Amino acid sequence: MDNKFNQYNLSPDLITALTANKFVEPTPIQTQVIPKALKGQSIIGQSQTGSGKTLAFLLPLLSNIDRTSDTLQAVITAPSRELATQIYKTAQLLLKDIGDIRVGRYVGGTDRQKQEKKLTGKSVHLAIGTPGRIRDLIQDGALTGYTVKTFVVDEADMTLDMGFLDTVDKIASTFPAELQMMVFSATIPQKLQPFLKKYMHNPLVIELKPKTVIADTVENLLIAKKGKSANELIYKLLTIGQPYLVLIFANTKEAVDKLHAYLTEQGLEVAKIHGDIAPRERKRVMKDVAAGRYQYVVATDLAARGIDINGVSHVINAEIPTDPEFFIHRVGRTGRNGMTGTAITLYAPGEENKIGELESMGIHFQPKTIHDGEIIDAKDRNRRQNREKKSDKLSQTMYGMLQKEKKKKKPGYKKKVKKAIAKEEWFNRRVEKRAELRAAKRKNKAKGLNKA
Repeated sequence: MDNKFNQYNLSPDLITALTANKFVEPTPIQTQVIPKALKGQSIIGQSQTGSGKTLAFLLPLLSNIDRTSDTLQAVITAPSRELATQIYKTAQLLLKDIGDIRVGRYVGGTDRQKQEKKLTGKSVHLAIGTPGRIRDLIQDGALTGYTVKTFVVDEADMTLDMGFLDTVDKIASTFPAELQMMVFSATIPQKLQPFLKKYMHNPLVIELKPKTVIADTVENLLIAKKGKSANELIYKLLTIGQPYLVLIFANTKEAVDKLHAYLTEQGLEVAKIHGDIAPRERKRVMKDVAAGRYQYVVATDLAARGIDINGVSHVINAEIPTDPEFFIHRVGRTGRNGMTGTAITLYAPGEENKIGELESMGIHFQPKTIHDGEIIDAKDRNRRQNREKKSDKLSQTMYGMLQKEKKKKKPGYKKKVKKAIAKEEWFNRRVEKRAELRAAKRKNKAKGLNKA
C-alpha cells in the first residue's frame, strides 16, 4: 500500500505504524504542519474539529525525539482529562510496536504520588496531560522543564474558556527560551494574543477555514417553539425517525439536569455530561455511550467540547448558545468525516435577533415545524420583509401588537405603538452593530497574528 506520509522525513517505524492503522492520506492540516514542525518551526494552527490536528503535531514530535537520551523532551497539554487521554491513546496506537519511546499520561483525578515515584525511576520522553497536573509534577521536580524542546498547547481556546491559560503560562515559563511551541485551536480569541506574543516569535500561522461555516454534509434545521415546551419538542424530535446517536445541548448545568430528568421520565435511556459530574462518573458514562448503551446524550458546551463522541447523527440545540462561536462547535459534532448529519435548533419568540446574528456569520437555516409526527417545511420567518407594506420594518411581534392596539382604540395607542417600534428598532440596530464588530474582529485576528 502506497503511504503518502512517505513524502515527509518521518522515522520509518512511524510510517509502518501509520500504514498498519490505515493512515495513508494526510489531511490538509497535516500537509501544512508536518514538514514545518519537523524542522522545529513554531506554529499556530487554526482548524475545525475533526481536521486531524492530533496526528499533525504528534508525528513530527515523536519523529524528532532523541531515543538515546533519558530526558523529558516534549510536553502536550489539553484542557480536559478526556482530551488528554485521547491524545495519549493516539500516541500509544502509533507506538504499539515501538518500544524505545516512553510516553506518560498525567491528569487530575489520578494518583500523583504514584506518578512521581515512577518518574523517579525513569523519565518519559513525552508527557501528555492536563495543565494542573503537569504544572504540579514540574514544580515537584518529577518532570524536568529545562530539558523540554517542544511544547504543544492543544485546544487553546477551550484552555482559555476553562480558566487554565495562567497555568499553561506557568508551565511555559519553566521551559528553555529556545523552545518550539505549537498551539492548536478551533478559534483564536483576542484574549489569547498576549500569551502567544509572550512565548512565540515569528510563528508560522496556519489557518484552514472550512469552505462553509457548517459542513455541507449537515442538514441545518430551525424550529420555532411558538410557546411550546422545549422539553416536549425535543422528546418528539427524538421519537421521529431512527436517530443513531443524538447530542443535545443546553446552556447551563441546571438546564441539562432538568432536560435529562424529563426525558428519563418519558422512558428514554439518556446520559448527561456537565462540569459537576465527577471525572470517574463521566468516564463511565462515555464508556457506556461508546458501547451503545445510550442513544441520547444531554450536555453543556464546555463539557462536551472536551469529549470526542463518535457517530453523532443528530445535534439538537435546546437553547441558542450565549456565544455564537459555540454554535459552530456544537453543530460540528455531526456530519464528520464525510458522513451526513442533522442539526436542529429551537428558538423562542423574541429570539429572532439571535438567529439573525448567526446568519450574519454565514450560517444558513432551513425553517421547519413538527406536524403529525413529522418534520415538515415551515414558512420563512423573514417572509414579512418581502411585503411592500408599512409593516415591512416591523417584526411579527410588533405587527401583531399594532393590530391589537388598533382594535382597542384606546387613547394614546398610537404613541404606545410608536414607542414600542422605536425601542425594537434601537435594539435591532444594537444587535446588527454587535454582529458587525464581531465580524470585524474575526477579520483582524489573522492580521494581528501575522504581525506577531
